[in-house]
Amino acid sequence: MQKIAILILAAGSASRMGKMKQLLPYKNTTLLEWIIEQALKSIVKNVFCVLGANKDTIEKKLASNTIKIIYNPNYESGLSTSIVTGIDFLQKHNFDNALIMLADQPHVTSEYLNSLIEASKKNPSKIIASNYQGSVGVPAMFPKKYFNDLLNLKGDKGAKNFLLQHNNNVLKINSHQNLLDIDTPEDYQHLLKQ
Repeated sequence: MQKIAILILAAGSASRMGKMKQLLPYKNTTLLEWIIEQALKSIVKNVFCVLGANKDTIEKKLASNTIKIIYNPNYESGLSTSIVTGIDFLQKHNFDNALIMLADQPHVTSEYLNSLIEASKKNPSKIIASNYQGSVGVPAMFPKKYFNDLLNLKGDKGAKNFLLQHNNNVLKINSHQNLLDIDTPEDYQHLLKQ
């Protein structure tokens, strides 16, 4: 039985939003808690959240204590540092797969996460990534054979360049939902109108 972890990246300071994106109200909860809820409703039992900016404030607001917080002290150096921090933790705890997702993709559902996990079970050596708007990205499932490579990520690009570099080993799953990130006040207003 493979040991899978979901890694929710939520360490950013949300500079483009101008306020704490993780705690923005969404569906009777917050953006981050909605994402955590989807992760916990999936078939994966180990859910971790990487926090950085405003860690204490965000942690106090989280109702769910069934997830483990991983602190990224280098969050100001970009998204890649959260992946490195999270993967380092998972490697030390002998996980076989990491399903990486973002705290600002509210259209990601537990059903969609399960579809990525199922695809991974059928294709255990492949990276399973999301295909949306002609691009490849997260949520994405990485087998542990890629962990050491992920530990070398730098900058604010996250996993996108990594996925493009390993394109031959990536199985792209089409999402029926628009998996856009909520980065700006305009994105957020648009989300609330849906």
